Amino acid sequence: MRSRFIVSYVVLIVAVVVFVSSRSLSAQMAGMNAPAAPSDADLIKSAMAAAPAAVSEHATVMAVDAQMQPHVLREGTNGWTCIPDNPVSPGPDPMCVDKNGLEWMKAYMAHQDPPKDLVGFGYMLMGGSDASNDDPYASGPAAGHQWVDTGAHVMLFNPGDRLAGYPTTAENPKAPYVMWANTPYAHLMIPVK
Repeated sequence: MRSRFIVSYVVLIVAVVVFVSSRSLSAQMAGMNAPAAPSDADLIKSAMAAAPAAVSEHATVMAVDAQMQPHVLREGTNGWTCIPDNPVSPGPDPMCVDKNGLEWMKAYMAHQDPPKDLVGFGYMLMGGSDASNDDPYASGPAAGHQWVDTGAHVMLFNPGDRLAGYPTTAENPKAPYVMWANTPYAHLMIPVK
């Protein structure tokens, strides 16, 4: 069971590595210096800010090191996984997800359908910015659009057909809405203070 979770973490982190690597290479090609890598303590602090202390203080923290290799910064004991801020998006966006949320994320990163009947939960108490509310794989906002800034929120992953009645646009991202509606990755975004 533990090895399956480790494989899940590795898949998630490898996807982050590929994304960050391509961004770093683009910066170098443009003649810019990549910013110095944050310390493990900084990454752990960032990741822990995503959820209440009762969750994050016992969660596994995963990150990518200076050589772009995924690794566990801290082993957890409660089945939650926290990931530090993605420096590519505007604003801080660390995330903590439960076991089912991690399975959902693993499927998303692999472009596969999420496992059926595994409803997951996640925290993003520092907020988050998404390139699109419609396209799960958009790397930036479409022409004429801005990043979708939800602010502090929690997420309900893989709710199946239980999203009827919620808006499917982020016109008011300060109220609950469905992100990535009409895709296998539709999930409920619930802003919190």
